[in-house]
Amino acid sequence: MMLRMLSTLLLLAPLACSAYSVGTAPRTLAAARSSSAIVAKAGSLNLKTQVLRAKMAAKGRHRLCIFKSNKHIYAQVIDDTQHHIIAAAASVEKDLKDKGLNVDTAKQVGLLAGERAKAKGIESVYFDRNGFKYHGRVAALADGAREAGLVF
Repeated sequence: MMLRMLSTLLLLAPLACSAYSVGTAPRTLAAARSSSAIVAKAGSLNLKTQVLRAKMAAKGRHRLCIFKSNKHIYAQVIDDTQHHIIAAAASVEKDLKDKGLNVDTAKQVGLLAGERAKAKGIESVYFDRNGFKYHGRVAALADGAREAGLVF
């Protein structure tokens, strides 16, 4: 008797899963697991990035973070301990907006970001290329920041 109740319970257990909730179309358990795993990973950084940022913040180094879109490029110097943006520059500013997006504009953005960071008293940073290849506009921005006096 006990064995029969246990086997019935095990057969009905998948029906209690959220994948088979009332009002939704039944899905496979694999699809339910994969969709929830994607949602869990979407808003978080991977462990390697979190550890790197924590180590550099503990050393007192700020992060020169870049973002590149198809039309513009942005650079920010960020203090990871207080989560504040200390200095920023972008190609959307009035002086650089008319030049278009090319290597020269990216270098000018790096110079502006470096000068603004130096004005706030920041000497050394670490370069966070944000997953973009160190080539072309990204490398030009880094060279411009180095010319402005930032050490990384």
